[in-house]
Amino acid sequence: MDQIAETPIPSTGHKADPTIGLALGAGGARGFSHISVLEVFDELGIRPSLIAGSSMGAILGAGYASGMSGRDIREYALDLADNRARVLNMFWSLRPASIRALGGFRIGQFNLGRILRTFLPPQIPESFAGLNMPLKVVATDYYGQCELIRSEGDLYEALSASAAIPALFAPVTIDGRLMIDGGIFNPVPYDHLVGETELLVAIDVIGAPEGDGTHVPNRIDSLFGASQLMMQSHVALKMKLCQPDIYLRPNVNGFRVLDFFKARQILEAADRLKEPLKRDLSERIEDFIRR
Repeated sequence: MDQIAETPIPSTGHKADPTIGLALGAGGARGFSHISVLEVFDELGIRPSLIAGSSMGAILGAGYASGMSGRDIREYALDLADNRARVLNMFWSLRPASIRALGGFRIGQFNLGRILRTFLPPQIPESFAGLNMPLKVVATDYYGQCELIRSEGDLYEALSASAAIPALFAPVTIDGRLMIDGGIFNPVPYDHLVGETELLVAIDVIGAPEGDGTHVPNRIDSLFGASQLMMQSHVALKMKLCQPDIYLRPNVNGFRVLDFFKARQILEAADRLKEPLKRDLSERIEDFIRR
């Protein structure tokens, strides 16, 4: 495909320029799709004023808020995804705390905080205070049956809580409360940006079970498929109450939550949305400025 020359949208520097909120949703490996959206912001020469993220969306949002470009994040993700042996060795290096100390290999008990510190780029700071733009990280209070929104303090603690997928990772304790994956309670947290920005963009990477309607899924696929259906039901109800200006659903149904080694294929699928998103964002920004 031919390269298309990009012309950044000029910023007038006046109050007419819209502030943009970006909500990055939960979805495990499907969340690599967010990188294509971040690249669109870079290619248009615009930046969100505020990011809200759940689970994988919170992790990628933290990378972007730390000052990394979408291209930087893509290259870092692909470098890991294309080096399976190195990644598995890195994961095995966590064995003393996450496996041996538990008396054996127990899925659902991995220490996500240690995993994130091993795999995330060094640009991501320890604290929210080290970020270049505001970030809201969503986690779920397991016993409190509610959301926890973090925007200050220990960033890795918040990211670990937000991405603690049940049955895969151990819950994270924050202020004496057990936290699990933010996607359980709020898979696309655009509602936390309503009223705080003038243009709202939300990315839904939940996906949905895919098949011919007759195949009986295995236990793991059933577990994650049921979770997808519940999350989509939650989003559908929220959309009746309020909607973002731009809501994107990349075609990620063919990818599983743990398909991290398929980052290249996920990005190829998400890249198909880049040109339509550029046009939509450009038109909405220009319309806002003209008003």
